[in-house]
Amino acid sequence: MLEDKYKHRGIGLRKQLSKLLKEKGIQNAEVLRAIENVPRHLFLDSSFIERAYEDIAHPIGAGQTISRPHTVAFQTELLNLKSGEKVLEIGTGSGYQTSVLLEMGAKVYTIERQKELFDKTKIFLPSIGYSAKFFYGDGYKGIPVFAPYDKIIITAGGPIIPDALLQQLKIGGRLVIPLGTKVQIMTLIEKLAEKQFEKTEYGEFKFVPLLENKAWKV
Repeated sequence: MLEDKYKHRGIGLRKQLSKLLKEKGIQNAEVLRAIENVPRHLFLDSSFIERAYEDIAHPIGAGQTISRPHTVAFQTELLNLKSGEKVLEIGTGSGYQTSVLLEMGAKVYTIERQKELFDKTKIFLPSIGYSAKFFYGDGYKGIPVFAPYDKIIITAGGPIIPDALLQQLKIGGRLVIPLGTKVQIMTLIEKLAEKQFEKTEYGEFKFVPLLENKAWKV
């Protein structure tokens, strides 16, 4: 998937990062493999390649950040993703999370509300060999035309779960969202039936916020 000219630079640092994430509790081998394959340094403005593979967030413009690798891996692992599944990503950002999903064989539909980031990432990801369906707009509304989705991932913090996203999730599907305002609780929603959901909460995380007051809470 990734173009050959990007595969080798930083590969040692990516392997070290994968090992670190495993030590921090990430167990899914496919998630760790994807982290090893995606050249995170290309998603940052900084020229310091070593900084790209530290487990820290970095600013990417428009008041947004590229999440810590552990956060990306943690959310991805919760999806329990299988190759070929259709994934809706709310918050394209730099495209790093998008690329991890693509490395795992997902068909990714991703939406971004910051025009600056949308314009940049829509061009950048294909230039390094990653192809997704890109959309500009309000993530709270999802992308109903391509629903239902096997998995939905929200990459910004929100106090509520948008009803539109629950409706667009396939029965048997999983939605992962960091719920909260100042500090978020990573939350997994499993859709058991059309109007039946199971919620499981995980640890505290820190995300930039989604737009507020536009959705209904489970």
